[in-house]
Amino acid sequence: MTPHIRAMVAAAAYAFITGKKVAGLYDHAAGKHLRIAAEARGESLQGFDGDRSAKFGGTLPEIYDAGDKAYVSLVIDGMTASGYDRASSGHHSVKVSDRQVQVHDHGEGVWFAFDVQVA
Repeated sequence: MTPHIRAMVAAAAYAFITGKKVAGLYDHAAGKHLRIAAEARGESLQGFDGDRSAKFGGTLPEIYDAGDKAYVSLVIDGMTASGYDRASSGHHSVKVSDRQVQVHDHGEGVWFAFDVQVA
């Protein structure tokens, strides 16, 4: 799973689970702030990755990344989510807390942490 898809998954999961608008993320692995925004309404999502100038969104359980022209599935279960990235053929798990999201990339076997900036 590419770093920008992990960030997209983190932003989407946070928006769906908390109902809050994401205005940016801090990627601890990369050590930098990401210009990414996401807003969920019901089971629909609209998002924009400003670092790649790419839109993403869709209706659960499918999110389309216009930059990669690929789908990522996301299934919400309480404060967690799981899914599959079709571009990398990899599974992921997500944990959401107050202002942080952790994404487990099963292909790499590593957890990635993101701090969330709320709009």
